[in-house]
Amino acid sequence: MQTILITGCSSGFGLETARYFLERGWNVIATMRSPRDVELPDSPLLRVLALDVCDAEGIRQVAESAGPIDVLVNNAGVGLLSVFEGTPMAAVRSLFETNTFGAMALTQAFLPQFTSRRSGLIVNVSSSVTLMPLPMLATYTASKAALNAFTECLALELAPFDVRVRLVLPGQSPETPFGQNARALMEAEAVRVPEPYADFASAVIQKLMGAVGPLTHARDVAEAIWRAANDPACPIRQPAGADAVAVAGSQPR
Repeated sequence: MQTILITGCSSGFGLETARYFLERGWNVIATMRSPRDVELPDSPLLRVLALDVCDAEGIRQVAESAGPIDVLVNNAGVGLLSVFEGTPMAAVRSLFETNTFGAMALTQAFLPQFTSRRSGLIVNVSSSVTLMPLPMLATYTASKAALNAFTECLALELAPFDVRVRLVLPGQSPETPFGQNARALMEAEAVRVPEPYADFASAVIQKLMGAVGPLTHARDVAEAIWRAANDPACPIRQPAGADAVAVAGSQPR
């Protein structure tokens, strides 16, 4: 029986992915910063562990207590919608710590068991915003674009060990608390909109709020991760969600 470890399982993509793999008989290690009652089934296949991906000692402890795993999913992340001029560098660093460096640190912690066993899969959950430039997303997109580059280079390093590395690129998903988490970061780090940008920022936000069309559902992300785990021939980049698929399909080849 195979084992998957997923970060960021308190809600959204991580929670749905944990459910999806449990339903299909996998051992699931679901991690989150503050373990609490979440909507996961009571199952002998489930373990819930506390993990802040920005905490080096916490990562070491989880890697030790998890034991052998077959799939690592770096899903934990936070969003940020901001004008760069009004984004303190503390907020930039905080975003990269979670979205980029956290995934890199988790990966490094589990690599020894993968390379020694010469098997395993790492799935990094990025974003389809990396496929196109968008206003007020410079910092967030940069953190995810760095994750993309890391993933694709790492795949080349690990290929000789038969360890696979994949990217999942979700689109916009209003059904998750991603926006709430982004607002919390903005408040904590005093992110602001400078006065000269007021009209511009208002127009961007109104456009986002009024957008209609295809979206991404948490189930789409779980299905993309499932494909990565069960189809060794799947491409390194997996768009997840109708909007993400549309954006990926419009990219020049």
